[in-house]
Amino acid sequence: MSQRNLQIQEQTQGQVQVQQMLPQQVLLVRLTEMPVEALQHRVELECLENPWLERKESEEEDLSQVLPQGGGGEDATDDSSYDYRSEDDIPDFLTGASHSNNAAEYMAYDDTLSLTDRLREQMADFELTDHEKELMEYLIGSLDEDGLLKKSLAILADEAEIYQGLNTNPKELEQVLTILQLFDPAGIGARSLQECLLLQVKRNEDNPYKDLLIKLLDKYFDDFIHKRWQRIEQRLHINEAQAELLQREILKLNPRPGGSIGAKTSDRAQSIQPDFYVDTDENGTITVTLSRGNQPSLVISPDAEGQQDAFVRQYVERGQMFINALQQRSETMMRTMQAIVKLQKPFFQEGDETLLRPMKLDDVAELTGYDISTISRVANSKYVETTFGTYPLKWFFTHKATQNKEGDDVTARQVMAALRGLIGQEDKRQPLSDERLTQLLQADGFNIARRTVAKYREQMGIPVARMRK
Repeated sequence: MSQRNLQIQEQTQGQVQVQQMLPQQVLLVRLTEMPVEALQHRVELECLENPWLERKESEEEDLSQVLPQGGGGEDATDDSSYDYRSEDDIPDFLTGASHSNNAAEYMAYDDTLSLTDRLREQMADFELTDHEKELMEYLIGSLDEDGLLKKSLAILADEAEIYQGLNTNPKELEQVLTILQLFDPAGIGARSLQECLLLQVKRNEDNPYKDLLIKLLDKYFDDFIHKRWQRIEQRLHINEAQAELLQREILKLNPRPGGSIGAKTSDRAQSIQPDFYVDTDENGTITVTLSRGNQPSLVISPDAEGQQDAFVRQYVERGQMFINALQQRSETMMRTMQAIVKLQKPFFQEGDETLLRPMKLDDVAELTGYDISTISRVANSKYVETTFGTYPLKWFFTHKATQNKEGDDVTARQVMAALRGLIGQEDKRQPLSDERLTQLLQADGFNIARRTVAKYREQMGIPVARMRK
């Protein structure tokens, strides 16, 4: 009887989760997540599938706005009726998960940052012993090009001793691997496709389908691989609609978490299509424009008027829902970008990254009236072209590192800039130690510890004092 009750409870919980979002809400969430290039393809597909959806022949609407000198985005606190406040994926880079550093990812020049480099940078974010650092380096070097660990830990332990002179064992390697699997991107260091997908699902605390996805991937992975969805529905006590939602969630996951890392920055720049344009003139006036790419304006065909056929009405309703969702997406995107510009106005006027102030999801959510999940969807995979370069939106979200002597919050970038300046001016015959650098930074008003100085120095790739002579 208790087992039967448990099954009934599971079924009820799954149904409640699905009912949280209506079709219009789901559509808006999906469109908001898409960068402009993906949105273009989605619009083209919708036009092909819906015979009553047509391209508008009139002039395109103006999707730009000049922000006032007082800070911009004054209308950003308007009513938030366009936000349905539904839960969805919040990217790890905005939820406090560990990251390598706050260096700009703007599309500039011709440097190459490999997967190995990215992962090594993130080591500084964890308290590792010298031995653990050696093992971490070894594990990172053992990953394949997709970021997966294909060899068993027993074999790796043997090879570490034979080829690297590292004394270790599978249990110790697994402890270090557990830390590596906390690195970005999610899924890195997985030993199988199953573990790769599970790592990504488990990290996303805000996914309303998380528990069902974990159960599916953990207990019924073989059924999933062989697409036995009827059996999965029976075992998870879900219906066909719920199973389709789970399939969509799984399609969001990346089976090759390291595969997209390591391309040349300049090559990535050529393929990036900005979602926003922020222009700053010589007077400091800022104009924000939402990119439409080649996306056409859509209308319902006049031929659909007065049609009573149920088939026609179904497509008309679908088309109108799609048009409304596009309009809501534009409103959400613009208000969010305006808020970011307002909060980071000194940067957009000067182009100096040290002028970036600490900014979290909550800050933008408070200014716009939107939910945090909505802000995260706008920021994820979106880019803005500015007078000073092209940047991913996530670059503008910076965390507080310390405070200065005036009590103002200071970002890691500001501390790094000051640190870089001190090292650049040092006497190369007597380089400054981390202790001395800490003292000088503190004298300049940065309330910072020596351990933090060492961490930032390592993140910038600057060797210790004795190696700088």
